[in-house]
Amino acid sequence: MKGIVKDAVILFVITLIAGVCLGAVHEITLEPIAQAQLAANTATYQEVYPDAASFAVNEELTGAIETSAEEIAGQGYGSVTVDSVQEALDASGSVIGYLITSTSTEGYGGSIQVAVGITNEGSLTGIGFLSISETAGLGMNAQNPEFKDQYAGKTAQVFEVTKTGATADNQINAISGATVTSRAVTGAVNAAVYFYQNCIAQ
Repeated sequence: MKGIVKDAVILFVITLIAGVCLGAVHEITLEPIAQAQLAANTATYQEVYPDAASFAVNEELTGAIETSAEEIAGQGYGSVTVDSVQEALDASGSVIGYLITSTSTEGYGGSIQVAVGITNEGSLTGIGFLSISETAGLGMNAQNPEFKDQYAGKTAQVFEVTKTGATADNQINAISGATVTSRAVTGAVNAAVYFYQNCIAQ
């Protein structure tokens, strides 16, 4: 009986120590992971808005995300949300535009989160991807310049995907074999554009 109790105590101690060690390792790795994610996001922001020297959170605009969420959801862009908004600042600290992140949950492989740059004049500086897990060789081609660069330089407006060749400024050529991905990305971009037009530009 004493042997059983002793074995149980030893097992408990081992389990306890293992749990503490695993918890410690988890906590230790959280910080580097968060830092790596922040660095990746910052690089994407800079790629999307290369003229910006820095980005700053505007609390008033951040508050508008929640108040406009239901309205944006009802615009017909699919299952989309605006996630964050930052001011794009030049070297002197002046606001030259905005960096808006938005997500569509209607990607072929799950949620797609994009960053959209829009100038004070309402022109898109470009888009970048913060999260995308589409099919390799198909939906992942959304990251290629041939697709994502279609938005750059266009006036902020409601975009639509076409499979027959863009003939209007608001049309985006679909990725071959990945129309679902193309529409999800465009839906997320449209959500960001809507937020800009109705919560910033007005």
